[in-house]
Amino acid sequence: MGILDRFNDIIKSNVNALLDKMEDPSKMIDQHLRELSEDLAEVKRGTAGVIAEETRTKRLVDENMGEVAKYADFAKRALLAKNEEDAKVFIAKKQELENVGAGLMTAYAAAHENAVKMRQMHDKLVSDIESLKSKRSMIKAKVAVAKTQKKINEVTSSAGKTQGAMDAVGRLEDKAQKMLDEANAMAELNTETIDKAKALEEKYAAKSSFAVDEELEQMKKDLGV
Repeated sequence: MGILDRFNDIIKSNVNALLDKMEDPSKMIDQHLRELSEDLAEVKRGTAGVIAEETRTKRLVDENMGEVAKYADFAKRALLAKNEEDAKVFIAKKQELENVGAGLMTAYAAAHENAVKMRQMHDKLVSDIESLKSKRSMIKAKVAVAKTQKKINEVTSSAGKTQGAMDAVGRLEDKAQKMLDEANAMAELNTETIDKAKALEEKYAAKSSFAVDEELEQMKKDLGV
């Protein structure tokens, strides 16, 4: 697999795609940054190699063009010196170099295209890393807030359960009070009722000391005492 195939997914990837795959961004963003940094180091090495190949093939093209120009000049000099045989030799060499140059130009064009693609990958990866770094603090802050809110929700839920238990206790207390009131009422009903008229009847039915004195005087009178 060529180096361009190896890094083909990098040029297609983006930071948002990485973020979408994160189960816990707070924990995974640093990991993705490390992975991207490792990819960047590899891309740098690959890019340097491709650029070096571009430079090498360009140098070979330039050297070949220089040789072609040199033998063309030699052929012209030979013709001016009325030496056609020498001119033919120089022209043949020039044509041989031109054929080699055509292959070198093809190799240089491919190397140049690869170098352009590698530079694009490198620049894009650098941009993605910088973008991810700029988003890291924001992402971690949001995750921290989310975790805090989750804890608050849990506490609120627990408080709701506690209130429910207190309400249940209150209902039990009301029921107990009702039972006590009913018991007291029953006890009151079971108590023997005092007949006030009967009590007064006994009071007034009893003979007073005045009546006793009156009867005593009558008895004394009858006896002549």
